[in-house]
Amino acid sequence: MRQYSADLTPPWKKPKPVPEVAADAGLVVEELSTGFCGAVIRCEKTAQGPTVTLEDRFGKHRVFPMEPRGFLLEGRTVTLVRPAAGAAPVRPSRTASGSVAVPGARARVARAGRIYVEGRHDAELVERVWGDDLRIEGVVVEYLEGIDDLPAIVAEFAPGPDARLGVLVDHLVPGSKESRIAAEVTGDHALVVGHPYIDVWEAVKPSSVGIEAWPRVPRGQDWKTGVCRALGWPENTGAAWQRILGSVHSYKDLQPELLGRVEELIDFVTHP
Repeated sequence: MRQYSADLTPPWKKPKPVPEVAADAGLVVEELSTGFCGAVIRCEKTAQGPTVTLEDRFGKHRVFPMEPRGFLLEGRTVTLVRPAAGAAPVRPSRTASGSVAVPGARARVARAGRIYVEGRHDAELVERVWGDDLRIEGVVVEYLEGIDDLPAIVAEFAPGPDARLGVLVDHLVPGSKESRIAAEVTGDHALVVGHPYIDVWEAVKPSSVGIEAWPRVPRGQDWKTGVCRALGWPENTGAAWQRILGSVHSYKDLQPELLGRVEELIDFVTHP
């Protein structure tokens, strides 16, 4: 008796093999089901399977499963796979803030506009993540010692259409002293925004620092010293800050409540 193959599909009707492409950082692809086009930001392993995060030209992020035949690369269907372990490092295509890097770009002459932050630690953290962006945009960041004198500082700066002023404030919550001062000085050419944390230390994700959570410090205690005590660190706030700052490598290590506010200030100062 003649034997027949179980697969009766003619060869010309069988789907052609789809090439597998490593999802290296910066690779630009289009997700087939949505048409979303963007550059690869990162790949992650999840319980549901590997995923890839894309960023489009407007800075919007979308996460997609790395399904077979799921993406277009230069007009052809491909299957994205995670980069091989030990693969040669790819030249960074993004700055620490997640912006598209501009290799070889020179710093722009400083604008008349400025961004003020409350303290040295705030300034160092902003420099750590947004330094490359700020130099390209020509934005200078300066720090205050608290914001009690902010109205006088803003009046002396005299912000205008060509010299906008942005201010980042710690613990900007409704009803606080900080919120009252912010309302007093905010205008067409001066913008005060803030995050809800007691100190900018808290704007760093605990997981990045290697702790479960930022401890609660009783009222009346110096917050930074109390944090060091609760975590069992030496009571040297300068050394503690260097430890925290050293754990920040990109925007992924910061809380979104800070990320959004800094981006808002940069846009305000650079796009009148």
